[in-house]
Amino acid sequence: MVAFSLISLKYLLRTMKKYLLLFYILPFSSLAQSDVLELKKHGANQKVYAPGMSFTMETIYHQWLDGTITAIRNDSVFLNGIPFHYKEIARIRSERKKFNYTTNGTILLVAGGGVLLLGAVNGLYRGDQFKDWYKPSGFITAGAFIALGLLMRSAAYRKYTLGKKYSLAYLALSANKN
Repeated sequence: MVAFSLISLKYLLRTMKKYLLLFYILPFSSLAQSDVLELKKHGANQKVYAPGMSFTMETIYHQWLDGTITAIRNDSVFLNGIPFHYKEIARIRSERKKFNYTTNGTILLVAGGGVLLLGAVNGLYRGDQFKDWYKPSGFITAGAFIALGLLMRSAAYRKYTLGKKYSLAYLALSANKN
C-alpha cells in the first residue's frame, strides 16, 4: 500500500511540475500591451480605453454606435470588429456606475404617477367632485417626484464632446509596428 502511494505521489509531482512550468511561461508568450485611446481634459488624463472595454461613441457623421472595443491598431478603433479612425469620433458617452440613476429615476417617475393615481382613486372612492380630488400638496409631491425622476434619468450618462475641453489621443504601445 505504501509503495502504491509513493508511486502515485511521484506521478503527481511530475505532472504538477509540467503545469507549473506552463503557468510561468505562458504569460510571457502573449503580447504584453496593446494600443490604447486616452481621453484628456485640458491635456490631463481623464480616461483610458483599451480592447475589451465597452464603448459608446458618436461619429462625426452623427451616428451613435455602441459595442465592445475588439482591437486598437494603426490609428483605428475596432468597435465590434468594424474599424473607425480615432479622429472620426465626435463624442463619447459613458454610463455613471456609482449610483443607479436609470432605475432610481424610473422609480421616482412611477412614484409621482402613483401619487396622482392615488388622489384620483381616493376622490372616486369618497365621491368627491373632480376639482376636489387633488390638493396643492399632492400636485407638489407628484411634480417633485416626476421632475427628480426625469433629472436622474437624464444624468445617467456622461457625454464627452471632443473639441475645446476634451481631446482624444492615440497611444501606440504595441511592440509590432507593421
